[in-house]
Amino acid sequence: MAKPAAAGARKPSASSTVALTLSLALASAGLLFLLLRLSPSSPSPTPHPHRRLRLRARAHAQHHQIPFDPVVADLERRLEDREWERLAAAGLHAPGMEAAPVPEDLLSDGEAGADEDYINDAARFNVTRRVEELFPRIDVDPADGAVTGDELAAWNLANARREVLHRTARELELHDRDRDGRLAFGEYERPSWAWRFDDHNSTNDGVGWWKEEHFSAADMDDDGFLNLTEFNDFLHPADTANPKLIHWLCKEEVRERDKDNDGKLNFQEFFSGLFYSIRHYDDEGITDDTGGSDAPAKKSFSHLDLDNDGLLSADELKPIIDNLHPSEHFYAKQQADYVISQADTDKDGQLSMKEMIENPYVFYNALFTENDYGFHDELR
Repeated sequence: MAKPAAAGARKPSASSTVALTLSLALASAGLLFLLLRLSPSSPSPTPHPHRRLRLRARAHAQHHQIPFDPVVADLERRLEDREWERLAAAGLHAPGMEAAPVPEDLLSDGEAGADEDYINDAARFNVTRRVEELFPRIDVDPADGAVTGDELAAWNLANARREVLHRTARELELHDRDRDGRLAFGEYERPSWAWRFDDHNSTNDGVGWWKEEHFSAADMDDDGFLNLTEFNDFLHPADTANPKLIHWLCKEEVRERDKDNDGKLNFQEFFSGLFYSIRHYDDEGITDDTGGSDAPAKKSFSHLDLDNDGLLSADELKPIIDNLHPSEHFYAKQQADYVISQADTDKDGQLSMKEMIENPYVFYNALFTENDYGFHDELR
């Protein structure tokens, strides 16, 4: 039998019950909100699927994959240096092997383990913070809160040149037997794979890629040696400002296609050897729309034939040498154009910091693997 209610006790009203229920609900909601705010793994409303970053040696990367982030590029250089040292210690990397592909079975998947752990640690390498730090270093001409294609291309070019010069320094170290910081032709050993650049019909062993004429053209000050800058031009003549080397490059284009050995290119030699490369380099997938006509080639030939003698000399090829041997500037601009096309969400032709932060994979895509590993809050 239930006990009677104590004297003076009153049954709670409906209004007080509703108030108590609302208070408890609001307190619970506030606690839940606080826990979500403090949680380090709370998912983003629109999270990016995170593919783990993976380093690879720059020597084995695609030419056009210019490193965007100097921090990652430095880690890649360290990886490449370790690989060089390992191959040298095993007697597998000697002068004459520069730029030759290393067999895949000599590469270790665990080679970059510690560095990959670093770039996958949200507390140490945060992509959003990296973009925030790099943005003002790219947005410089002018510093107006927007990254243009030219600014991004300039950034890419500086990074690419840094990478190329680093590899050239290692090549110089391999060849420089007397350790004087410069290279004589007698110290240089051609790559073992350089036969593919040889013109087997030539009777002059001094001409052609990696040979003495090439070496002498790179020697800008004519002292008989190549310093680091000259050796870099020697290995990468497409990026040189040395007029001697540019002239040599044009002469090589003539020599490799000069079937009648008269030192110049007639129209047929130009049409069958160079015209397609000039016309279609920027769009490799384009189909031939000339209908078999050689009219476009004749028009191009006539523009180049400045003396109207019906032949093209080496000097007359200078206006198109960049099409035949694209420079790092070409790749830097190509990559910048691609990145802007992917990340420019408001289609104004430039990138805001917000657009860069919201599209991190466009800038770091060369480093990501294809596997998804869930959602990582650090990439919001």
